[in-house]
Parts: sequence; structure tokens; C-alpha cells
Amino acid sequence: MTSDSGPNPIRVCLDARLVSGDRGGVEQVIIGLADGLSRLTDSSDEYLFLVDRDHEDWLRPYVNGPCRLLASEPAPIGHAEGILSNRGRRAIARLRRGLGRPGAGGPIGLPPADRAVERAGVDLMQFTMQVGFRTEIPSIFQPQDLQHIHLPEFFSPLTLAERNITYRALCDQATMVVANSRWGRRDLIEGLGLPADKVEIVPYAPVIEAYGQPSPSDLSKTRSDLGLPETFALYPAKAWPHKNHLRLLEALKILRDRGLIIPVVFTGAQNGLDKPVREAAARLGVSDEALFTGFVDPIQLRSLYRLARLLVFPSLFEGWGMPILEAFAAQLPVASSNVTCLPDLCAGAARLFDPRDPVDIAAAIGDLWTDEAKRIELARLGLARASAFSWERTARIFRGHYRRLTNRGLTEEDLAILRTEALV
Repeated sequence: MTSDSGPNPIRVCLDARLVSGDRGGVEQVIIGLADGLSRLTDSSDEYLFLVDRDHEDWLRPYVNGPCRLLASEPAPIGHAEGILSNRGRRAIARLRRGLGRPGAGGPIGLPPADRAVERAGVDLMQFTMQVGFRTEIPSIFQPQDLQHIHLPEFFSPLTLAERNITYRALCDQATMVVANSRWGRRDLIEGLGLPADKVEIVPYAPVIEAYGQPSPSDLSKTRSDLGLPETFALYPAKAWPHKNHLRLLEALKILRDRGLIIPVVFTGAQNGLDKPVREAAARLGVSDEALFTGFVDPIQLRSLYRLARLLVFPSLFEGWGMPILEAFAAQLPVASSNVTCLPDLCAGAARLFDPRDPVDIAAAIGDLWTDEAKRIELARLGLARASAFSWERTARIFRGHYRRLTNRGLTEEDLAILRTEALV
């Protein structure tokens, strides 16, 4: 159904209940969505970002135009898990075993609806993370990835049980489930047994475009404040096991033994995850090459992309690969893992390697570190690849689905963008 005069306005709520620095790339996804949706001023649609009270400052600068913040009002037994202690998360897990049984008014494994959402007259609820709540409102679920199915050894039995229950409940409840690539769509359909017509591809984009350009003084201050070496490789990732920091350190040891010393800057709020990585660096004799900055602000992150010689991305599993696109946009050459959707995302614009082979990782890093012509060529190819993605385009794809799922009339633009072939 199309409408020449435009669809009836729609009110969408997006789940943004997290503490800045705790959820890695998901935070950047939400910032990107806020930035993109804020640019959609050509309709009367509204986009509410559900935030926990006292945990919204990280998102506020990106919420403009048709977007606004909505303070969460969780039911007494439900709360955003992103800010709970492990003990609290275990308590919720125990509680969930008694929630949502058949006949109890909702899917197994989800806490009750957020009261703020219920009161806001929302037409559609979008769960942007791997958590959510029960709702009778039509919903979209963004699982991000199915790492727990492919790499269960990286999860505790409790976390595996929680993920299995929560993913299934949110998928069953959802009207639409989002993948970011053709690979991701196949994985969701096969891994969770989802009907093909329920899973749609919506790509992400580089978030650094929303952060603003760093000035020369920003670059100098970032270098000084973080104690950066003159030249370095960048790996922006919390030290979760699948991010594969340990094999990267082994690769640095191989390079050091060959006489090539390459400092790597690791960003992210590690929350203790870096302890085994630091211990491994000491055992391997590469502590001087591994610099942990902790959580960096947007200007510092963009400065790091400008100051680095290359990005190395040795992840064992990704549903997308945000840092790769950010590096492409910053004209920073990339050495990337060759798993999951990453080869398709890179599309020939990166030096690929086997992330389980430290020798191959070392070869890729060493090649880019020493070959300026190759770095220049990959920077050129990466920028061209990044230009195909934008958060406004992502927002327009989502808007087409919002209208489709709520039976609004679709414009010709909506129809055209929903028919566009996936970029990855």
C-alpha cells in the first residue's frame, strides 16, 4: 500500500537502557540510530529512546528533531540488566523461571513491560540489545549476533541459559528480527529456526560520523592524555574472549622476535577483563607493546583513528564489525579477521587473516605496518566502501519497516529502500 500524501504518523520506542561503556558496540549502534532518526525531519513520526534514569547523558547529544528521551519506569520485578550486579542478574534469572508460563500473559523468560512505554502510546517497540521485556505492542528485536551458539565455551552455564531463554522469548514475541548482513540473516534462520519472512537485513554504518572532527589541539591532547606512542596499531574492543586479544599478543611476540616492534592501543572500559591479557603480555614479553587506555570519549576515539597507522581486528566472531567501517571512514587501513560476515563487509578493502593463527595475524599486521603503498591503497578502498553506508540510510530502512509493521501507508521512497539489495 502506498500513500502520496504520506503515511499517518507513528511513534516508535527504542530500548537504550544501558550504562555508558558497559555494552561495547551496542552503545554505538544506539548512538547511530539516534543520529540517523534525528535527521528524518520530513515526517511527523516520533522516536522515543527508553533510558534508565541517571544513565542518559551518553545519548542526549544525539537525540534531536523527531527524537526524545523517555525515562524508564520498570515494574518492581524488572529492571535493565545492563546496570545490575551479577547477583542481581542471577536473581532475575531465577525469577524468570516462574515468569511467563503458558497462560501467564507473555513469553517465557521476559520481565514485565516497562510502564513508561505502556503509557507513552507507542505503536512499535524496538529492542536494540539482547535484553527486553514482555509487551503486546508489535516489536522488533536486534539480537546483534549468536555468538553463544557458535562459541559456548566463552559463556558461563548461567549466561548461556539466560541467552537461550531471552533470545527465544524475544524472537517469539517479535514481529520482525533484524540481521545486519546476508550471513547474519542465514545464521539467525538456521541457528534459531526462525521463519525466513520474519528476518530482515538492516545494515549499520560508521558511528564516528556523528562525533565531529577532532581539531589539531584535540589530536595533541589525546596523544598526551593517553600517553600514545609515536606510531601504533589500534584495536578498539573490550577484552571479551571472542575478541581474541591473546592471539594478537602472540602475534606481537612473533613480530618482536623478528625484530619488528609494533605497539597496539587497546580501548574500552575493560572492567577487569584486561587482567588475563596483561598477564599474558607479561609472560610473552610484550607488555611494552600493549597499551590499555580504558574507555575513551568520542573525540578521543576519532582522534585515535586519525593518529593510528592501522586498525587490527582479530575477532573470532562478529555479527557486524563496527570498528572496521569506522576505520574505513577515517581512511585508516585495516587488517581484519576472515570470519562470519567480515569478508563481505570488507569487500576487498582490508588485509584478511585467520584469527586462530597467530602467525597469519603477525603476517597481516607486519605487511601493513611496513608497506606504505599498501596502506594508502587500502585506505582509498576503505573510504569508498564506507561511503555506501550512513546512519540516515539505516534510519530510512527502519522507518520503512516501522510503517510496514504498523500497517501505515508506505511512500514510494519506503518501497524503494526496502527493495534495495543488501550491501553485505
